[in-house]
Amino acid sequence: MLRDRARQHPDKVALHQKDFGIWQPVTWNDYYRRSGWFGLGLRAMGMAPAAHVGIISENRVEWVLAQMGCGLVGAVAVGVYPTSPAPEVSYVLAHADVEVVVCEDQEQADKVAESLHELPRLKLVVVIEKDGFRNTDPRIADMAVTFDDVEAAGRKFEPQHADLINDVLATQTMDDIALMIYTSGSTGKPKGAMISYGNIHGVAPGIIERLRLTAQSSHLSYLPLCHVAEQMLTTFAPIYLGSLVNFGESIRTVQEDLREIAPSLFLGVPRIWEKLHSSIMIKISETGRFRRWLFNQAIKACEPFGYKPPSKRTGAQTLTYWFWYWIILRALHNYTGLRCCKVALTGAAPVPPAVVRFFRTIGVPLIEVYGLTESTGMITGQSLDNPHPASVGTPTLGVEHRVDPQTGELLVRGPMVFAGYYKNPQATAETIRDGWLYTGDVVAERDGQLYIVDRMKDIMITAGGKNITPSEIENIMKGSPYIKECIVVADGRRFVSALIQIDFETVGKWAESRHIAFTHFRSLVETPAVKELIEQEVNAGNAELAPVANIRRFHLLTKELDHDDGEVTATMKVRRSSIYEAYGQEIEALYA
Repeated sequence: MLRDRARQHPDKVALHQKDFGIWQPVTWNDYYRRSGWFGLGLRAMGMAPAAHVGIISENRVEWVLAQMGCGLVGAVAVGVYPTSPAPEVSYVLAHADVEVVVCEDQEQADKVAESLHELPRLKLVVVIEKDGFRNTDPRIADMAVTFDDVEAAGRKFEPQHADLINDVLATQTMDDIALMIYTSGSTGKPKGAMISYGNIHGVAPGIIERLRLTAQSSHLSYLPLCHVAEQMLTTFAPIYLGSLVNFGESIRTVQEDLREIAPSLFLGVPRIWEKLHSSIMIKISETGRFRRWLFNQAIKACEPFGYKPPSKRTGAQTLTYWFWYWIILRALHNYTGLRCCKVALTGAAPVPPAVVRFFRTIGVPLIEVYGLTESTGMITGQSLDNPHPASVGTPTLGVEHRVDPQTGELLVRGPMVFAGYYKNPQATAETIRDGWLYTGDVVAERDGQLYIVDRMKDIMITAGGKNITPSEIENIMKGSPYIKECIVVADGRRFVSALIQIDFETVGKWAESRHIAFTHFRSLVETPAVKELIEQEVNAGNAELAPVANIRRFHLLTKELDHDDGEVTATMKVRRSSIYEAYGQEIEALYA
């Protein structure tokens, strides 16, 4: 499909890469030719035809050039989270039998060098940033080359092997593995999900139809490309449609990049939406009394019809929205960079209902979607014309589903169900049974809409025999701009308690506005006024819950949860077992 795009629209811009403040275009012809040169370059340097190639980098043009280049010569790309510490990098590269690894810079190359003794199959290290290449660790110096060197080798190799790519594509089948995506590992070691070309072909039409994507759609790629959610919007759908993908300068410049390009499509995991919501609330709290009043009036006026799409609003509701849009909401759209957004989506984890309601109220068409690595991405999603609050919508094109009558687990079937876990037939057999993918998620189905209850393994039973769904409690609490993370404790306990991590930025601003002195995270948490603030927020959250689900006691964490400490995954999913173990004394004190 990439080759066909290059033939049909060679001069149309496919990618934008921001370098030193300037957006550099890459046409479809450039995309295809440079990908081919990279793949051919690896073959010229001795890479085996069906080799596995690791990629450790933030999102950038070279990431997709390497991925597509691998496919063009029959190799398989394996993404690795750039935030992963060296032991996790080593595990994924070793488990995936990686022979070549593409590193963004010296930092990533050093992680590989540190683990070299555990990577006997590794033959070549490709460094994208030349500055990092000059300081390459001596342990990998003999096998290190630059990305430019590989492309140059491919250009030189191409004339003598002009038919190599066409021959590979001619023998390619839908059952061939296109990509390996490792799960986040929230309950154990990451597993390598093998995604075939048939899986991509099965899932893409449903994504395109539900999100109403077209060749004119544009997207900012910033979430890790080693995650299936970003893959579906950076490679799957754009190559199908011929739409535009933009790569910013860094994950740290996302909001600035959004304001510059104003994409028509935006994907944010719940933490992104929570952070955006918090930043707006901070700005509002810092502004004058009259502007705060205007903001509150706008929210109060538009909230009753926030979930209604524009086409279903009454004349009075339409006038009300546009009045407040020109008064204040337009400024919020410009601040977020979502002024041209036709569809915004959230997925990968539960999102606080209050956060979704807020963005719908200010006019951002935010919908909830659901999918797994094992389903090659999104398989259910809310309709833009009829979004149901708190649901994950209905199945997309080609997805067959059913709900297990005994456990309530969601089962799905279709061409998008992955090919299996690499080197793990036992886990594959447990996940795919009789063609059905067992998702591990408990759902409720009402009026044709699916509602995620919780992960099967996370449902808790109190000492009194009551079933508790921790994600419902946690999401309501995280709807507060002052609470960043909430980990419920209830299994086998007399009542529900929680470990809570404050949002340092938001609570810090709150403390400053009240002249409360603090020096760092711990000193802020240990301030009595902060304990009172969080207690008020917990009480407000409890008012929305059944009495049995109320948080009776909580402990404020004195440090932020950290990936390096094994408390969260690379995708910021909480590792409950690790946290329960690390904070065992604090948990027991809550029940003393």
